[in-house]
Amino acid sequence: MLEIKDLAVQYGKQSPTIEHFNLSMKKGEIISVVGESGSGKTTVIRAVLGALAGGGRVTQGDITFHGESLLKYSREEWRKLRGTKMSMIFQDCGGTLNPIRKIGSQYVEYICTHSSQSKKEAWKLGTSMLEKMRLPEAENVMNSYPHQLSGGMRQRVGIAMAMTFNPELLLADEPTSALDVTTQAQIVRQMMELRDKSQTGIIIVTHNLGVAAYMADKLIVMQYGKVVDAGTRDEVMNHPTNDYTKRLLAAVPEMEGERFVS
Repeated sequence: MLEIKDLAVQYGKQSPTIEHFNLSMKKGEIISVVGESGSGKTTVIRAVLGALAGGGRVTQGDITFHGESLLKYSREEWRKLRGTKMSMIFQDCGGTLNPIRKIGSQYVEYICTHSSQSKKEAWKLGTSMLEKMRLPEAENVMNSYPHQLSGGMRQRVGIAMAMTFNPELLLADEPTSALDVTTQAQIVRQMMELRDKSQTGIIIVTHNLGVAAYMADKLIVMQYGKVVDAGTRDEVMNHPTNDYTKRLLAAVPEMEGERFVS
């Protein structure tokens, strides 16, 4: 479904942020990209979405989706793809919401932009998605301004919007980092349910090795813009080849002799 071949990304005249990045993804697969801040994790998924910030550009390699190069897409082709076949959950979904418009107004506009549904149908779908995110009193949430919701509620609104059209590919940038542990577990379960029901492929970027190991079919470990370890979940967890990966695993806390990522 998705193929990234020898990708390099550069910002301005700086040294490449990412070099020689490769990834091959099947339908319904979950791939976790882990590493410390600044390792290039977010840049990878922004490159896939064609949304590199601050003058970032792909300087080498290719990204193909169902055999078509995304690097050759026009603005119109990207508009049709984003939000429907490919969606992204941002680290701070609340920051992507318009603070002076109610949630319902924004959600309805989002649905109508990407489909032929009426505003009434869009409102009903939006409310239904918020209920799936276990947001209490979804109608009230739709009639609220972003500042009237907690950070965790805003995050769940953003996640609901990203999942609205059952995308083929879901890109998740630290989607649970702003949430408490209980809500984190709910969101992770809902993402995995989406995979099971719709065969959605998910790339999740996280520094939380526990979440990565729980969700992933494959793990990619990055450091300084390069892949230092990659393989199936069991290969990377049980037989890491790089010292950095070994240190990451050693840093995961234990409780009563059991590792959280065992």
